[in-house]
Amino acid sequence: MPKDQPVTPQILATETVFRGKIWDVARETFDYNGQKLVREFVQHPGAVGVLALDEQQRVLLIRQYRHPVRSYLWEIPAGLLDVPGEERLAAAKRELMEETGYEAGSWSKLMDFMTTPGGNDEVITIFLAQNLQHVGHNLELEGEEVDMLKEWFPLKSTGKCFGLGDPEPNRSRWHHGGGSSPGRKRRQLSSRYGYRSTRGAG
Repeated sequence: MPKDQPVTPQILATETVFRGKIWDVARETFDYNGQKLVREFVQHPGAVGVLALDEQQRVLLIRQYRHPVRSYLWEIPAGLLDVPGEERLAAAKRELMEETGYEAGSWSKLMDFMTTPGGNDEVITIFLAQNLQHVGHNLELEGEEVDMLKEWFPLKSTGKCFGLGDPEPNRSRWHHGGGSSPGRKRRQLSSRYGYRSTRGAG
């Protein structure tokens, strides 16, 4: 089976050509097989996504407006790794709570994948969450999250979300929500989480 191979090229120069609210754009010059190459790419903090599965084999999805594509997209709960020092599993638990009000009694890692490796260094980790319990939260949501919906979908039927029999395969799919929602204001959830986030987006 093919296996990806990490490489550590010699970096000759690095500069930030754009500094944004959530992520930056870097320009790097590096040596590749004797050639001096220059590439620009988005420097992404990384993200996590949660496949929340209940006892009825249903998947919990959220619908959120995504401005870059001018669409409401159905996504698995997900978010950025933008809390300093936070581990990926802890981030996944936090995002599931913030976006759905659910906690999970069982967690397992499904996969890591690179979303757009030609121009973005994002790595998103997907976790499976089971034994779910709705406990709610006291977060104040703003921006695109004010009208965010959540709904359970049968796992068996979600193959259509990957373009199987879908007349518009690039539109009606699951997405991970590892992007930004700049308006979210964090509240301290409870003593069991033990954090107060200072981040500006999720």
